[in-house]
Amino acid sequence: MSRTLPTEELQLIASIVAAQPGGLQIAEIEKEFERVQGQKINRRTLQRRLQKLIQAKRLTAQGESTAWLYMPALAQAGESAGLASAAWLGTAESELYVHVSPEGARIRDQVRLPLMHRRPVGYRREFLEAYQPGHTFYLSASWRSQLHEMGCTAANERPAGTYARDILSRLLVDLSWASSKLEGNTYSRLDTQNLIELGQIATGKNAIETQMILNHKAAIEMLIENADEVGFDAFTFQNLHAVLSQDLMRDPQASGRLRRRSVEISGTVFHPAALPQVIEDGFEQLLNKAAAIPDPFEQAFFLMVQLPYLQPFEDVNKRVSRIGANISLFKNNLCPLSFIDVPERAYVDGTLGVDELNEVDLLRDVFVWAYERSCQRYLAITQTMVEPDPLKIKYREALIQAVQAVVKGLLQPTPEVMAKVASGIVSGADQAAFMLMLTDALRQLHEGSIARYRLRRSEYAAWQAQGLRQGWTDSGPRHP
Repeated sequence: MSRTLPTEELQLIASIVAAQPGGLQIAEIEKEFERVQGQKINRRTLQRRLQKLIQAKRLTAQGESTAWLYMPALAQAGESAGLASAAWLGTAESELYVHVSPEGARIRDQVRLPLMHRRPVGYRREFLEAYQPGHTFYLSASWRSQLHEMGCTAANERPAGTYARDILSRLLVDLSWASSKLEGNTYSRLDTQNLIELGQIATGKNAIETQMILNHKAAIEMLIENADEVGFDAFTFQNLHAVLSQDLMRDPQASGRLRRRSVEISGTVFHPAALPQVIEDGFEQLLNKAAAIPDPFEQAFFLMVQLPYLQPFEDVNKRVSRIGANISLFKNNLCPLSFIDVPERAYVDGTLGVDELNEVDLLRDVFVWAYERSCQRYLAITQTMVEPDPLKIKYREALIQAVQAVVKGLLQPTPEVMAKVASGIVSGADQAAFMLMLTDALRQLHEGSIARYRLRRSEYAAWQAQGLRQGWTDSGPRHP
């Protein structure tokens, strides 16, 4: 193994001590250094490094010279160990990051070491096998209680998916944008809103970025529309992958299918499992364990930890984990997790901590911060929301059927046609109001909103083409 540079040794030693605000003796520092670095450090060298850190006011030493206890200097001044570590590492004050625990700070420091100083590791089945639903918890009881308190909504006694539907328009934009942004997508939130709501492609954006946003939208709608039926099973997650990866996979046949070949991930020393049998067994075990977890937040976080670690698909695994993590929240009418404002660097560091170290603390810090941020946003929004039209709630499914009847039937949306369609679905005094709802729905229909009515792109395009031929529409399909 290559020799670690002195500055990197100083950085690592400082992070080891910073993770233990109560202090460490030199033998404990030696042991942790060897565990992280994969090689021992000479005792005299370590003593010199510690002395240098003390002189730089990064550390302090207490006790007798034969049994000194080394502590983070800033921790004694009332700062947290995490902040002490961040200060030493030179984490710029302007860098966007979440608040991290001492354990999270230690993980962050380790995964930020140069690749040549991080030990290559492979997939470890034991990490998944050791998890026992109902007995093992990545989130402590106090964290789970706090998350439930933050995420509780007034819709908790209503049918699954009710709360998510109440905030659907905002959630589609927020989650599609934030999750895509974590993949490097350059769409702004306004660009995303215009694409989703108006079908307008942002100027200067490539087709991949546009497709990624639309795939997120379709995936979120799929989960919310089928909140009673989706779950932690292969059918749900393979279809979720198929929707999220549509037209984005090098091999279209890989969309929705488990991985059959090895993959490499840049920027990490982690090497995912390569054997198809290991992937298949791990995928089945992962979903069985997730389904057996009694707490919805633990379910969500377990999925964010284990699914990207297994890498069951050739690509798009993290997107599947982020959207899939909302399944338990949708089903329990809890505030959703939108990942709004989550710093990409913090999310990546947390994921690397799982992949390379099998430690979840940093990703947990990101998860908790992200969920609190989401709750602040959506619970504030629902307090100012206008009460939904009871008629729209009552005839929600009927409206979907009516729009489908017009579009799939290639019908011209004349008052006579819509009256006939409405009469076959709605009876009595509500027919006139329903016709107005149908008229508005068809007028506002575009390629970016057809999933709301469970229409295929080809069906919508055929309807628009029919209108062009017969002269009752002056434009073709509005492409997002």
